[in-house]
Amino acid sequence: MTASLRDSAPPNEDTDAQVIEASRRHPDRFGAVFDRYFSSIHRYVHLRLGASAADDIAAETFLRAFRSRERFDLSCPSARPWLYGIASNLVADHRRSEARRYRALARSGDTAEVANHDERVVQQVSAAVIRPRLATGLSRLSAGDRDVLLLVACAQLSYEEVAEALGIPRGTVGSRLNRARKKLRKIVGSEGEAL
Repeated sequence: MTASLRDSAPPNEDTDAQVIEASRRHPDRFGAVFDRYFSSIHRYVHLRLGASAADDIAAETFLRAFRSRERFDLSCPSARPWLYGIASNLVADHRRSEARRYRALARSGDTAEVANHDERVVQQVSAAVIRPRLATGLSRLSAGDRDVLLLVACAQLSYEEVAEALGIPRGTVGSRLNRARKKLRKIVGSEGEAL
């Protein structure tokens, strides 16, 4: 296949690496990476920092990715770990506000609206008990443990993807995740056994 035919192929048929490689010559092709991952990155940042920061941090993630696409390792077919690594670094820049948010959540018992009255009562009772303790637990974790836990729980990355995103060995991912879960179980108690 010639380069011009490959470059004109629909982005959804190419791997992320192929799209990024093509975007080096045709910058508009990078939009396919944005389309594939923006909502996931946005959701992850929203869970970490709240709605007010999610738009800016998610957009900054893709701006930095676009600017550094020349350094993307084309042997990696998926850009997912790379993007979560960038997002995690940006979140690290906002750690103080993240810790303040978890402390505020620990003091608050607010919950989202649920349509059914019975479900709302159950949710409010459960959230009133667990949410403040969970937020307290998250605020007490080390930054590294919190990053690993939230990348696995919120972004649903595999251990390998977390290791790649954070630039740490896979074994470190497992030990940090295990340590974070143990700490949270102590704070949350038996209601949090699913952690």
